[in-house]
Amino acid sequence: MDMKHVSNLKFLLAITLCASIVSCNRSSNSGNVDSATGWKINDKQGGFQYNTQFKEQETPPGTAFIEGGTFTMGKVGDDPMHDWNNTPNQQHIQSFYMDETEVTNVNYLFYLDYLKNVYPPDDPNFSLIYKGALPDTLVWRNRLGYNEMMTENYLRHPGYANYPVVGVSWIQAVEYANWRTDRVAEMSLQEAGYIKRDAQYTDVSAESTFSTDTYINAPSQTYGGNSEVLEGGQRRQQTDADGNPINVYADRESGLIPVKYRLPTEAEWEYAALGMSELRQFNVYRGRKKYPWDGQYTRSGKRVNRGDQMANFKQGKGDYGGIAGWSDDGADITAEVKTYAPNDYGLYDMAGNVSEWVADVYRPIVDDEFNDFNYYRGNVYSKNAINEDGTVKIVTAEEIVYDTLSNGKIVARDLPGEVARIPVDEEETYLRTNFSQSDNRNFRDGDKRSSRYYRESFEETDGEAKSATGKMYNSPKHTVEVDSSGGRLIREYDQSNSRTSLINDEVRVYKGGSWRDRAYWIDPAQRRYFPQDMATDDIGFRCAVSRVGSKSNKGGKRRN
Repeated sequence: MDMKHVSNLKFLLAITLCASIVSCNRSSNSGNVDSATGWKINDKQGGFQYNTQFKEQETPPGTAFIEGGTFTMGKVGDDPMHDWNNTPNQQHIQSFYMDETEVTNVNYLFYLDYLKNVYPPDDPNFSLIYKGALPDTLVWRNRLGYNEMMTENYLRHPGYANYPVVGVSWIQAVEYANWRTDRVAEMSLQEAGYIKRDAQYTDVSAESTFSTDTYINAPSQTYGGNSEVLEGGQRRQQTDADGNPINVYADRESGLIPVKYRLPTEAEWEYAALGMSELRQFNVYRGRKKYPWDGQYTRSGKRVNRGDQMANFKQGKGDYGGIAGWSDDGADITAEVKTYAPNDYGLYDMAGNVSEWVADVYRPIVDDEFNDFNYYRGNVYSKNAINEDGTVKIVTAEEIVYDTLSNGKIVARDLPGEVARIPVDEEETYLRTNFSQSDNRNFRDGDKRSSRYYRESFEETDGEAKSATGKMYNSPKHTVEVDSSGGRLIREYDQSNSRTSLINDEVRVYKGGSWRDRAYWIDPAQRRYFPQDMATDDIGFRCAVSRVGSKSNKGGKRRN
């Protein structure tokens, strides 16, 4: 090889080395540089702002992490009731978080106290807000039993502080989850310095509240546009080179606004209750996973507590806890949360104590043929209401809309300071293949096209064409109206003899056995339903939060 070729080779090596160094330098700073354009992210001169230092979603307060995976939903150890409503089907669940315990009386009382202070019941404009959130304490009454002690004390007495709240309807549980979302987001933004510290104590009223959706869509209108609160955070006082405030409002790109609390879906609840981390054990595949714990029995087989009941349930007729001082499960009605050992996910009372509301509308069949990923029946899609000037419509104290439920109770549809919502329309659904309407509760089951009894024909009778149709779910249609003159409720009961079912789009699934149920019902695969606007003394609830980002929880921070 001559000297000329050697010189060229050295030149090429030098170029390659320089390129490698430049590449390394770029990759080391790639967090703040757009890999597609090379432009800077979070440039002090303005432009695109994004949290490039986000590591992982924090575990929301009060919850445990549930890593997603596949499982057989609806597989029960026995089915003496022959309901045929939990046929086994394979489902896949995304990772999520779930409350370690049911929502307790003291948790719910904190919510009621907030509503009472912000929306005073003695103000005629807000009296129905607080009243609509109150649990129904009369659920404890029995015509042939003395339960007045629970009626008067169970919700508010400190002796029951950490017992699961009952008498709460599905609708009330959803409203609590929405309120909890706002309170956690409000605290997160205060800690990050975006809003004034302790504003929830000093600056909140019916005209000045925090709503997560309002902060995202119209942040300047949060707290009723109170600039003292919105500009009182430490973050507002940071400026760029020209003295202008930077990152005045946090947005989703900041990673600071928590994911919403909600009721878990039926599939999520059943998956979490089973404690699927035990699926790695061979004996689970042999059918031994009947309860949230391993094995076929309700009593512990461990040496230290052998024979103790693993959950709070009815052991037999007239036996709600066992013989006093011997073989007792420690409770005659509900038990204090965390009384019994948790399952492998760290969740308490996923069997027994109280049954729990889940998000789904009830249908006898889970339609796994159409969807086997994050199954959920109950989607009703909506969008923000927009004013004529193009701004988002925020509900004011004078614009509260109340709904009259089938049982005559009145609840607020939206609270002041929240974004008004309307159903999606053709603007969102036109030519879409994944959904075509706002209300999908009846999709593929119970609507005309999917009904096994559906028929539509035109028969010629005496020269006149008549159409005949049939429906799968022919439930009673009770009506409740408010008399416009005196405000009196007019109730009309459906007395038809042709009704064949109690199933409709307003009944929701509840899972898990309760203190009133025999052991059969504490199998996580069992499912029942109840009207969404009614409550009982044995149904409570817990909340869930979706997981964003990676499936696994590697090194995530836990908020204490």
